[in-house]
Amino acid sequence: MIKKLIKYPYMIKLGYKYIKIFKRTYKHPFITHKQAHIQLSKDRQAYANNILKYLNIDIKIYGSLPKKNHKLYIINHRSLLDIIIMESIFSKHNKSGLWIAKEELFNAFYGDFFKYSGNISVDLEKKKGLISFFKKIKHSLDKDNDVNIYIFPEGERNKSNNILEFQPGAQKIARSNKLDIVPVFINDTLESVFKHAPFKNKKIVEVHFGDEIEHNELEQKYKKFVYRILNV
Repeated sequence: MIKKLIKYPYMIKLGYKYIKIFKRTYKHPFITHKQAHIQLSKDRQAYANNILKYLNIDIKIYGSLPKKNHKLYIINHRSLLDIIIMESIFSKHNKSGLWIAKEELFNAFYGDFFKYSGNISVDLEKKKGLISFFKKIKHSLDKDNDVNIYIFPEGERNKSNNILEFQPGAQKIARSNKLDIVPVFINDTLESVFKHAPFKNKKIVEVHFGDEIEHNELEQKYKKFVYRILNV
């Protein structure tokens, strides 16, 4: 039981170490957008790989990631491990990108981790906040033609076994920026995985990548992709 709890101080300590690393890039006066995206992505990925090694978790990928960048990755969301799992995968495929995260995460006690690690905040409650949000995405994509965008289209952590109704953000981002969409399904209940980690024997998490899809009828296409995996 004590071993299961030790992971929390380990992750927090490592997180604060990486906040200092992120800040060096985030506050660099002469770095370009593309250089910053690449470096911050590499640093996030290094953090993620350290965490998974400590928790004794490995990943099995089904399907393949597109070789080209400038894509919108849509991912189901059940746990804080989701980002860590995805960053580990991206580290092995030379991907850099920006995560979309709720404004409240930037204001929490670990907010600096999100702020300085290369993420874009969204305030769903304020119209001005949404306008600023979409402008930031467009600006980032215009400045770096290799950067990807990562989003949880359900908009919140899903505690059920179903796919929640999508928020409109993913579809709008893809449509307004002419991005192809990569559907991703993490086929595990990572909240439970995280609770029982670290593991004595290697824990394997399955992650499925589908063929690229267009923004129209996005939710229906994503559900079809997931239900095909689950044989529903």
